[in-house]
Amino acid sequence: MRPGTSLNFRPEGTFTIVQFTDLHWKNGEEPDQRTAKLMQTVLDLEQPDLVFFTGDTIESEHCRNPKQSFHDAVSIVSGRRLPWAAVFGNHDAEYGTTKSELLQVQLEHSTCLSEAGPEELHGIGNYTIPILNGEGKPEVILYALDSGDYAAPLLKGYDWIHRDQIEWFARQADAFAQWNGGQPVPSLAFFHIPVPEYEEMWNKETCFGVKEEGVGCPKVNSGFFTAMLEKGNVMGTFTGHDHINDYHGQWHGIRLCYGRATGFNTYGKETMQRGARVIRLNQGQAGFDTWIRLEDGSRIDNQPEHSPELQATNG
Repeated sequence: MRPGTSLNFRPEGTFTIVQFTDLHWKNGEEPDQRTAKLMQTVLDLEQPDLVFFTGDTIESEHCRNPKQSFHDAVSIVSGRRLPWAAVFGNHDAEYGTTKSELLQVQLEHSTCLSEAGPEELHGIGNYTIPILNGEGKPEVILYALDSGDYAAPLLKGYDWIHRDQIEWFARQADAFAQWNGGQPVPSLAFFHIPVPEYEEMWNKETCFGVKEEGVGCPKVNSGFFTAMLEKGNVMGTFTGHDHINDYHGQWHGIRLCYGRATGFNTYGKETMQRGARVIRLNQGQAGFDTWIRLEDGSRIDNQPEHSPELQATNG
């Protein structure tokens, strides 16, 4: 984090994160303006302590000036002087720009907490953000990871979180645990492309929310979920990528969550309002609360239940 900046629980013991995902901002067209209005509505209602953009903030292939488009998209948050951070998706730097250039755009905003991360790792934007308690000690750690874009030339399809990133995550988890007397520090992880366990969880466990398209995960499993399980620190993960999936559930004690797609300048479904996922941490309490805030201002606390057993019976 930047020198002199810190994130703290509020005096009443809460910390609220708004997750915006898949804005697919282009050139400020009418759909982008509708996206902007949605974001303003969510920020007005939730008054978050942090905003996290989980990738595909822009769709660079269709941006006349990708850096300007990225600036315009995040300015909706930075203009309010709110702390925010971002990870990259597969469309942000696909054409006409690079992740390094887009990171520099982010860092031009004084309330941005994103970092490039270690140069030797795959991707740009592997970093941690601590949330401090009333004593000024890290109580929750946020992990940001670059889940890449495409797996070519090794495979067709999407990239994955690579071995060097997983090893970095494990080292970070160990260091925070050592500082914490050997106990894992509760953590959340933010990245764009879901890990394969999202699909497995939907097929085998009770989930809450909808799955209206396939899980766009890598075709191979690089082991990031296993690392989180072994370290015992991650309470939940938050991804985007699949615009008409918004479910969450528990998989071996880790809560895997999709955001709710935010942007209008991309594909969606008429019956699925755009919105944002909200995450509420409570100081001294395990886990987190989460809900969805929609374009019309309404809030979804209880998403529809999906039971694999019921699905099998009906099938």
